[in-house]
Amino acid sequence: MTVEEIYPLAVEFRRHFHQYPEFAMQEVETQRYITGVLDKYKIPYQVVGTGIIAILGKGQKCVAIRADMDALKVKEETGLAYSSCNEGMMHACGHDNHMAMLLGAAKILTTIRDEIPGTVKLLFQPAEETAQGAKAMIAEGVLKGVDAIYGAHIWGDFDA
Repeated sequence: MTVEEIYPLAVEFRRHFHQYPEFAMQEVETQRYITGVLDKYKIPYQVVGTGIIAILGKGQKCVAIRADMDALKVKEETGLAYSSCNEGMMHACGHDNHMAMLLGAAKILTTIRDEIPGTVKLLFQPAEETAQGAKAMIAEGVLKGVDAIYGAHIWGDFDA
């Protein structure tokens, strides 16, 4: 499966997340949607608060890929067909895209799951905007055994 093949599905994921944004540590419906997709792809996972850890592979070396889940208290005025249905909440800085990309990567990885030479942890992190989600997930041990991690975000002047 190629990125080009997964693109329409990733767009579908992103638009869903964009329509239903949730504030930090309240990502209950977002979590339900993601775990539903993981169930469909038969990817084992563990729920940590409103976050999720999914695991593919069984090798010794482990890489983690992180996506943030929370939205901002921002009124959406884009007029998009898939605008936020949650008044006063919006995915205004890309977390909808991050989750969609990670679910797309998960789908691609399922097509080679028996060939993965190590372990891939897919981390869906809540409460990135308040800097509380990472702390909570780390306290639960999500980074145990992780040799490398990738997570995209542009950090502003927030003092974490």
